[in-house]
Amino acid sequence: MLGFVLRRIGLLIPTFFGVSFVAFAFIRLIPGDPVLIMAGQHQLPPAQYAEALHRYGFDLPIWRQYLIYLGQLAHGDFGTSIVSLRPVWSEFFARFPATVELSLCAILLAIIVGVPLGVVAAINRSKLVDQLTMSAASVGFSMPIFWWALLLIIVFSGWLHWTPVSGRIDLVYFFKPKTGFMLIDSLLSGQKGAFRSAVDHLILPTVALGTIPLAIIARQTRSAMLEVLGEDYVRTARAKGLPAWRVTGVHALRNALIPIVTTIGLQLGTLLGGAILTETIFSWPGIGKWIVESIFRRDYPAVQGSLLLIATIVMFVNLAVDLLYSLINPRIRHGK
Repeated sequence: MLGFVLRRIGLLIPTFFGVSFVAFAFIRLIPGDPVLIMAGQHQLPPAQYAEALHRYGFDLPIWRQYLIYLGQLAHGDFGTSIVSLRPVWSEFFARFPATVELSLCAILLAIIVGVPLGVVAAINRSKLVDQLTMSAASVGFSMPIFWWALLLIIVFSGWLHWTPVSGRIDLVYFFKPKTGFMLIDSLLSGQKGAFRSAVDHLILPTVALGTIPLAIIARQTRSAMLEVLGEDYVRTARAKGLPAWRVTGVHALRNALIPIVTTIGLQLGTLLGGAILTETIFSWPGIGKWIVESIFRRDYPAVQGSLLLIATIVMFVNLAVDLLYSLINPRIRHGK
């Protein structure tokens, strides 16, 4: 088991360097001068412009800038935002709980709804229930997040007035965040109606972000269950007269978990990317919205640091999924 874990951790090192290079190069490929953008697009005197370039290291060759960046990363320094003048690390984790809260709610929605739908579709293969379920999953998978989010806002916020349009909680509630997770903080605040307001603000972003993972998980669950339901041990369990729920839930679903867990792990990383659009549309004050604002401002350290931190988190999520594989199926860690 230890060797399996060390091999997986060893694969993270070259991945980390590759991601650091992509994050470093990405923002520099976008047209625009960060110094002029910080100056409000006003023409600076040559002396001031040169001094600003030197202060932020923009006057150095690209390869030297990258080596300096790697040296900073080696010391745990992800840079300082050239807009807020605060460390990128603190800026990132000040907004990280909002993104985690939204992503967790979205993946929980996808799992709670997607897995049962996939199981039901597999049990009723080629029947009307299967066709309707997979058709709905195909539609959900095909919808762009920005279009689906705007449609939800128009229907549920604009026409029906059931949910708020943006934000995390109504402005009438004031309390000092303790955890950064609005659902928890609103409960701890003791203010009547605060938790309900937080839930109302979370509904539409969760549905918008969780629809595509839900569709993917449902389709993968159906595929995995169809493979398992035809195995000999499932037929034997049925022949013994075991209840249908036990055959499906214990014997079939448990052995179909590996591809399902794989899909769920991959969707966790996808959610962080999808959150960029979702947070921007719903004005959700998380990492995604901050990245978009940093790109427009050409805040190099903020974009580099945030992309690298997100990639690192995704890599460790994938590592956790790999370790979970070995618990579900011990043969994997032995390379069988």
